[in-house]
Amino acid sequence: MNNACRLYEKFLLEYYRKEHPELTANASQIAWQLDDTENQMLPKMQTDIMLSKGNNILIIDAKYYSHMTQQQYGTNTLHSNNLYQIFTYVKNKEIALSAQPHKVSGMLLYAKTDEVICPDNQYKMSGNRISVRTLDLNLDFADIAAQLNGIVEEYFGM
Repeated sequence: MNNACRLYEKFLLEYYRKEHPELTANASQIAWQLDDTENQMLPKMQTDIMLSKGNNILIIDAKYYSHMTQQQYGTNTLHSNNLYQIFTYVKNKEIALSAQPHKVSGMLLYAKTDEVICPDNQYKMSGNRISVRTLDLNLDFADIAAQLNGIVEEYFGM
């Protein structure tokens, strides 16, 4: 992982920690929800940012690439590994909370590049909301903050 990517993740996490103390903001691990105890060789599921208020959870995977989409059969599509990863995080967290009322959502948050196509999509997948957004870091800080605060407002109603 390059330094710019790590800085982007750290910026997002620290922004939410400082500006939204009403939320818990962590880079948490998610446990695999297994049907038995066999867990050898399973990779760690390490989130970039997990925002939570009670059992309302938004898992954000920060992505800092030169290309936000890939070309597949002449069409721009999301990077499949990114989508698989956020879906896996969300579904394992969902199962972990299944004994109580909860809401688990996921977001791929790309740093905006000079590409013409900027993802801004929302999907309902197996009962969970998975969204793909682009954060424009070339704006004034107040505008960047407004984008980040908008995510909190949308997902947590504040």
